Amino acid sequence: MSLLSFLPTAAEPAGGPVDSVGTPLLWGATIAVVLGLFALDFVLTRKPHAVSMKEAVAWSSFYVGLPLAFGVFVWTQYGGDRGLEYYTGYLVEKSLSVDNLFVFMLLLAAFAVPDELKQRVLLIGVAGALVLRGIFIALGAQMISTFSWTFLLFGVVLLLTAVKVGKDALSGNDHAVDIGEIRTVKVLRRFFAVSEEYAGTRMTVAQAGRRALTPLALVTVAILGTDIVFAVDSVPAVYGITGDPYLVFATNAFALLGLRALYFVLEGALGSLVHLGHGLAAILAFIGVKLVLHWAHDIWTWVPEVPTLASLGVIVGILVLVTCTSLVAQRRAERAEAAASDEPDPVGADRT
Repeated sequence: MSLLSFLPTAAEPAGGPVDSVGTPLLWGATIAVVLGLFALDFVLTRKPHAVSMKEAVAWSSFYVGLPLAFGVFVWTQYGGDRGLEYYTGYLVEKSLSVDNLFVFMLLLAAFAVPDELKQRVLLIGVAGALVLRGIFIALGAQMISTFSWTFLLFGVVLLLTAVKVGKDALSGNDHAVDIGEIRTVKVLRRFFAVSEEYAGTRMTVAQAGRRALTPLALVTVAILGTDIVFAVDSVPAVYGITGDPYLVFATNAFALLGLRALYFVLEGALGSLVHLGHGLAAILAFIGVKLVLHWAHDIWTWVPEVPTLASLGVIVGILVLVTCTSLVAQRRAERAEAAASDEPDPVGADRT
């Protein structure tokens, strides 16, 4: 029995069968490409170095062009409906991956990760995220094929997540990171010695006659911990766009592959997207409602469903809106800061 025999090829929910484009050959080829690209990234990051903007832009362009080209393949080979599902799912996953980058950026800063080690930490985080999402995708496909209420469960999960993300965004704590409160780090510090200095790409060093974890090990574990949280959100979100487990996997894989390079392109601009949390809350809430309607439609056919094209329009509209409002808010903040710095010092004026 081959490994490919365990891969999902078609999910058959209680409400009716859902066709999948994922043949064993297509699954095998896709997994081989993903593993090959990860291996290439690990080779490129084997020698630690600071990433230049030119290098980051080049790799980001490649990792954006690749999934776009693959979407053309899906569209031409399997029809416009599948192509539209793929592109919409990819857009959702890419948006959520940018939110991942916010947390990664804060973790790297909080742990004072040297520039030459950042891409190695990011790559490990991306690899962990892909493995975890692969597990969640397989579980989700099995649940969809077994339980008729799975879409309702996914919808409720997304609605609850949307409420939390929205509250955090309104309070300004949507991307707060406190190293001392990270449970995995607290556990590691309790059972293992931790060195104060980085030692290249090594996770442990000899210290006082015993092995000690380096800060690189702590930040790696912290990032892997956040991967679990993001997997819980992202997999149900893309299942709200397509029930095809292969397309769910492909959109997740392609969205994650370019995350390392995208980090260095957007590192300076990420802080300007001050309203991204609001937008993601709205997108998650919209997809949650879409999933609940899909579940209800299988029971009561008169309940309307949200077409994929309409979903794409709503998601694009939300992202464009929050990007514009973020830029406007950033400009206003810069003008206010400039005006405050130009104001004369009243104390100094009285002295003169």
